[in-house]
Amino acid sequence: IFLHQPKRSALNQLTRTLLRKYDCGVRPVHNWTNPTTVYIDLILQSVLDVDGKTQSITTSIWYRQIWTDEFLVWDPEEFDGVSEISLSSDAIWIPDVILSEFVDEGKSPPIPYVYVNSSGSVKNYRPMQVVLACSLEMYAFPFDKQNCSLTFRSWLHSVKEIDLALWRSAEAIANDKREFMNDGEWELLSIPSHYWQFHQDDTDYAHIQFTVLIRRRPLLYVVGLLIPSIFLMLVDVISFYLPLNSGTRIVFKISILLGYTVFRVNLTDEMPATAVRTPLIGVFFVVCMALLMLSLIKSILVVKLLHHSEKEVRQMSVSACLLDKYGSAGHVFNDSALTSIGTLDNINPCGEYELEPSLEGDLLSLNELQDTPSGLEWLHRELVSLRLALSQEDSESLGQADWLALCSKLDCFLFRLYLLVLALYAGTLMMLWASWSFA
Repeated sequence: IFLHQPKRSALNQLTRTLLRKYDCGVRPVHNWTNPTTVYIDLILQSVLDVDGKTQSITTSIWYRQIWTDEFLVWDPEEFDGVSEISLSSDAIWIPDVILSEFVDEGKSPPIPYVYVNSSGSVKNYRPMQVVLACSLEMYAFPFDKQNCSLTFRSWLHSVKEIDLALWRSAEAIANDKREFMNDGEWELLSIPSHYWQFHQDDTDYAHIQFTVLIRRRPLLYVVGLLIPSIFLMLVDVISFYLPLNSGTRIVFKISILLGYTVFRVNLTDEMPATAVRTPLIGVFFVVCMALLMLSLIKSILVVKLLHHSEKEVRQMSVSACLLDKYGSAGHVFNDSALTSIGTLDNINPCGEYELEPSLEGDLLSLNELQDTPSGLEWLHRELVSLRLALSQEDSESLGQADWLALCSKLDCFLFRLYLLVLALYAGTLMMLWASWSFA
């Protein structure tokens, strides 16, 4: 009994024939003076992460290498018309082309096979997730643009052994955005590329550099960071319209400052971490907090001045000049108005203070009736005392109104100065961010 052995498939026979005497450690050329040209193509799929603290960028790319292996050539007619097969990448020669900016391989899926056609053309296609070192400029965040390079080169072989070239034209690669995930945080501008040779130790090495130009979409950060901060600053400006003597302005401003501090702490993770330069948005938050502090200090100063005793203010020459110049409605502070707070016992009858004629008569009649006690006379004396007290209260109220008017004018002046500083600061930021966003 003869057992029938199945015939080996054409793929099996072809693979055994190609790899029977193949040495994967030898560059696959018959004439060793001929360089092996490796064609490179790159398609950017997405930008996964941009880390300003470690100065690195994580990208997902589709990478293609094509070269000619002169030892992997066959006639398709001899193998049932098979013109292309897949071989293990460990069984054949692979060029040592690497990324110069390589930091970490990331989570790239392993692809153990390559495609080889009958003419010896080897196609090594694989998706890659790579972490690259990149000099990131975060000063203009969130209106920043980044310029990162992917430089491919042979690690050991000179240009006489391995040369590099682009599989497609540089214009086609630069404008190819069909596979890029354009709905994320980053927008792909272009991927220019160029070929150059680096001379080292009397040997030239081929390099191909792809420059990834990306721009951040600022809408998320404008809505989440800038607009809430601007709203808090506007509320602080509106709080200046609270009455100066109500006692609630300072409490309200302290509440705004505390709320801004909590808002800033909660958004710390949203800010880019850099070790060299502080982003402009960080300066924006610090200056906003400084302006809130300045607003609070200004309100404390004015309220303190409002509740300062008039006698102490009169001792300050600047305040005295302000009182004389900016008194309200033509009313001039006289000594009787400023010293009217007192009792009847503090009144000097020797004419040191000028009183109204009716009040002088009441004082004379009051002095005359002090020695003749009587029920009617006692009532008359009490009425005269009440009239004097009411007159003194009117004088005191008039003095307080003048002092409140002066403090209100000072508060208005400081408020306008604060608005000027705030407008200059906001205008400068808007001009800088506008120039970066439309550049």
